[in-house]
Amino acid sequence: MSHHEKTFKVGLIRVLTCEDPEVLYSHQRQIMEKFPSLDVETKCIPDQPEGIHSPQLCEIAVPKIVETAKSFQDVDMIIVSCADDPGVRQIREALPGMPVTGGGETTVALALRYGSKIGVLGITDYAPNAYARLLEGKMILEKPEGVDSTLDLMTPEGRKQVIASGKNLKEKGAEVIALACTGLATIGVAKELEEATGLPVIDPVLAEGLFAYYESIRR
Repeated sequence: MSHHEKTFKVGLIRVLTCEDPEVLYSHQRQIMEKFPSLDVETKCIPDQPEGIHSPQLCEIAVPKIVETAKSFQDVDMIIVSCADDPGVRQIREALPGMPVTGGGETTVALALRYGSKIGVLGITDYAPNAYARLLEGKMILEKPEGVDSTLDLMTPEGRKQVIASGKNLKEKGAEVIALACTGLATIGVAKELEEATGLPVIDPVLAEGLFAYYESIRR
């Protein structure tokens, strides 16, 4: 195999424990569709059926995320596919030299290219870590009514509330909408939000995929 044919392998960690392959592999599928040169392998952490939607759940998840990261064989990069970037810092410490990123810091980086008033739309009433840290003074936060976990997003009512939140963000002066939950990417609501608001919407799964792609062409 010549050097050029070598694929760039990404280990992708889902923080939602799920048996349903449709859901489990949805992020991998979305990334590989848009970036065919990336080869993504997905693993999910054990015993987190609701994913991570509170600081407590995050604390429980981090050691499992680090263990999962260590279990990948021969990957060129690791993505924690969650907008809260849980465990990203800890994986960097555990696997020095390995490029590691998450759905949050990548989404924020892209959102800043579209405006200085960033509408953050997620499922928690606090902003995920990277958003709070990197968007200080530039953030407008919205949480859809009645949506408390990734699972609520899968309902028609949940979807309706997401669109309503997007419109609120626009009214409050947002120039761009940064999705703050990868579950919003799973249900593919970005297009619908763009149509409803006329604003660019940054999808965390595509954002992390884009950063992986950048990493792959830097080599």
